[in-house]
Amino acid sequence: MFITFEGPDGSGKTTQSKLLYEELRRRGKGVVWTREPGGTDLGRSIRQLLLDDQNASLAPETELFLFAADRAQHVAKVLRPGLAAGQIVLCDRYVDSTTAYQAGGRGFSAELIASLNAYSTGGLLPDITFLLDVPSEIGLQRATRQKADKFEQESLAFHQKVRAKYLELAAAQTRIHVLDGLQTKEAIFQQIMARLDML
Repeated sequence: MFITFEGPDGSGKTTQSKLLYEELRRRGKGVVWTREPGGTDLGRSIRQLLLDDQNASLAPETELFLFAADRAQHVAKVLRPGLAAGQIVLCDRYVDSTTAYQAGGRGFSAELIASLNAYSTGGLLPDITFLLDVPSEIGLQRATRQKADKFEQESLAFHQKVRAKYLELAAAQTRIHVLDGLQTKEAIFQQIMARLDML
């Protein structure tokens, strides 16, 4: 099973993905936790290029293709092998992030992003996606409590467009389940487990 966690910066998706990883391990399940960008050795170098605020001058097209390169390597070296071995694969961000940030935030066409996502993944889609939704103002407040990365330094308007695109995706795709990220982490996790226990 392939499960992804999505959401704007500061939504709590990483926390929830790691809680699920620990719970599944406790239950004796074979499970892999990974993330994008940065789920491979090459990906960690790409992640640094993408998120370092010293690289704020990256052209949007360069940024887009770096994400695609990271994903292609990640699918080939981590996701497909994990799934083929019968592991439950948990991924912190995946194709929906590219759609939300690059189509929503950066303004690339949805058709271009869909084509690039399909090519870089070879058509691999999650079985289920948990989208943690928070108002952009609150997400940014949470995300910038520590040193903000390049995306966290984007304008409020950028983050509002990202959130809107996420919600648009969720309305169109039944695999995406929206969770209120303003709840306690315990309440959110209970909802995730309840949903997974139904599968």
